[in-house]
Amino acid sequence: MPTIVERLSEELGKTQEHVQNVVTLLDEGNTVPFIARYRKEMHGTMDDQTIRLLADRLQYLRNLEARKEEVKKSIDGQGKLTGELALAIENAETLAAVEDLYRPYKQKRRTRATVAREKGLEPLAELLFAQEQNCPAPLVAAEGYIDPEKGVTSAEEALAGASDIIAEKISDDPTVRGRMREFWLARADLVSSAAKKETEDSVYRNYARFVSPVKGIAGHRVLAVDRGEREGFLKVSVEVDRDGALALIERCVLRQPCPSTAFVKGAAEDSYDRLIAPSVEREVRSLLTEAACEGAIGQFALNLRPLLMQPPVKGFVTMGLDPGYRMGCKVAVVDGTGKVLATDVVYPTYGERQKRECIEKLKGHIKKYGVRHIAIGNGTASRETEAMTVELLRELGKGAGVSYIIVNEAGASVYSASPLAAKEFPEFDVNLRSAVSIARRLQDPLAELVKIDPKSIGVGQYQHDMPEKRLSETLDGVVEDCVNAVGVDLNTASAPLLSRVAGLSAGVAENIVKYREENGMFTSRKQLLKVPKLGAKAFEQCAGFLRVPESSDVLDNTGVHPESYRAAEKLLELCGYSVEDVKAGNLGHLMERLHAVGEEKAAIACGVGLPTLFDVAGELKSPGRDPRDELPAPVLRTDVMEIKDLKPGMELRGTVRNVIDFGAFVDIGVHQDGLVHISEISDRFIRHPSEVLSVGDVVTVWVKEVDEKKGRISLTMKK
Repeated sequence: MPTIVERLSEELGKTQEHVQNVVTLLDEGNTVPFIARYRKEMHGTMDDQTIRLLADRLQYLRNLEARKEEVKKSIDGQGKLTGELALAIENAETLAAVEDLYRPYKQKRRTRATVAREKGLEPLAELLFAQEQNCPAPLVAAEGYIDPEKGVTSAEEALAGASDIIAEKISDDPTVRGRMREFWLARADLVSSAAKKETEDSVYRNYARFVSPVKGIAGHRVLAVDRGEREGFLKVSVEVDRDGALALIERCVLRQPCPSTAFVKGAAEDSYDRLIAPSVEREVRSLLTEAACEGAIGQFALNLRPLLMQPPVKGFVTMGLDPGYRMGCKVAVVDGTGKVLATDVVYPTYGERQKRECIEKLKGHIKKYGVRHIAIGNGTASRETEAMTVELLRELGKGAGVSYIIVNEAGASVYSASPLAAKEFPEFDVNLRSAVSIARRLQDPLAELVKIDPKSIGVGQYQHDMPEKRLSETLDGVVEDCVNAVGVDLNTASAPLLSRVAGLSAGVAENIVKYREENGMFTSRKQLLKVPKLGAKAFEQCAGFLRVPESSDVLDNTGVHPESYRAAEKLLELCGYSVEDVKAGNLGHLMERLHAVGEEKAAIACGVGLPTLFDVAGELKSPGRDPRDELPAPVLRTDVMEIKDLKPGMELRGTVRNVIDFGAFVDIGVHQDGLVHISEISDRFIRHPSEVLSVGDVVTVWVKEVDEKKGRISLTMKK
């Protein structure tokens, strides 16, 4: 059998040396962002997602090896571990295969076969199942096992017990199990039907008479029927050709024709109907759900990454509006750094007089504080609030330079009611905290969204049906990768943001904030070592991702790791630059000069590999660079359309809000997002919308169809 490293190398298409290095780095307690960014020479420039995949598979394969040892030990303890069985267990490539091999030796609850064995009928079962040519007829053979004291009063009773033993033996056979699993996965159908008459008027009406081959079924359909079954709207089953399944079993267990052939065939049918089919059906349902969950979690992660990496609208005074009916519209004005300047509550939906009062109040805030952008939450009363905002902007005039954008407020209410929000804004009530969060989401989406449980951000499908631990691990990994890719200002970052930096726990993040409050701003990265409980290992992991703009050493405000400072200084020297040139941004010809020196020669002189050399050069050219600034800016609006204004063929610009299995939802400036079905995304064939689109993408679409009554907008990206 190949080793774990050999298997990972083959699966990932990476060299064994690089895979082994990553395994060693992980075992030494290094974080994924640190390995991906600062140990490129050791792993051949794998990205963070590949390293996370490697780490997941490493854990699975190690668990598999541990389970193999447990199973062998258990079977050996029963005195039944043969060399052949041990080899089969060692060669098993999945946990399911190991469990199939262990099934005959696993401690079982009391079964019909157990009772038959207690009656002394196992020798009879073995005789008949052997199917030898000289085997007596079953009834004749059974005569010798009649024993009233053991509860066997007739040959028929003896044969019934022997049949139970054979049925269980066939069910426990790992070859039969494996082939049955393959047969069902290849040939079965997932079937759902209405469980009650209300199903026809429910969201599950499309699944009231639904049949789909198990092979290739879309994950969102599996999750939909699962939920419909849980909620009592659907009856769900997996159906397969029984005759085909029985023929497959018979090929596994029937031998040469003999007097006991028909008896064994009957036991095989009983085994399939009573033991194998129900068990395999449960297993197939479980495999389908597991695969659908993995797909949904993967899609959630794909959607979350671009949402977190949305370009920030930095440095402008921003007004956040959290719309509402009964409780009014909550208002928060924050300065360019996110500091709250003013809060208010207005009532634009209470009538014309109140709307006029609202507009005048907001005008006052805009003029007093110099508001440039208005962020409107997309929840309840968002449409009315947007219409009021457009009226407000028209009165201000284009010369005021004020624009607005609809912000996804998913999770804002979760944050505003959290202990974190109460600690951050003890003087504000829950509703005003939401308005502050909405304003800050426009200014720096990443810094604000890290305060919220990723599951509450709402860019996936069926996230509440996912395995909690697996979903959290995956999404936390995405957040960690995004935070570290951007970098964090050590002197302004909140504790939740700092806790997402590689190597920093929530407790150490709190200690950093406390140290900052007690001692003033950090003036160097080295100062981090004075923070309680932040030791050398944590410093190694986090230092490169933390920025200190106030430091006298310009390298402290770059992504250059402290361990590479000497390399950076040597590179500047080789290329004829100084630290002052870095501060002044005068390194426009750095790459040309590096090429003239010779990249490999420079790498040797600097004592680093080529990947690190190029990373250092990139950081020196743009100290304090934010990778999000290179992405398309959000679409800011000054006017609004209504769904009735949309006409087929109309060309619009919009922002992708969510990407799902069957398409993408796009914000086109009306209250209702439009759907671009997967078939309307591209002229070329695509298997999934994520091949073309990501959350936050700014796209051109054309209106295909509008159903004003149902509030449905169909869009196309094909002109």
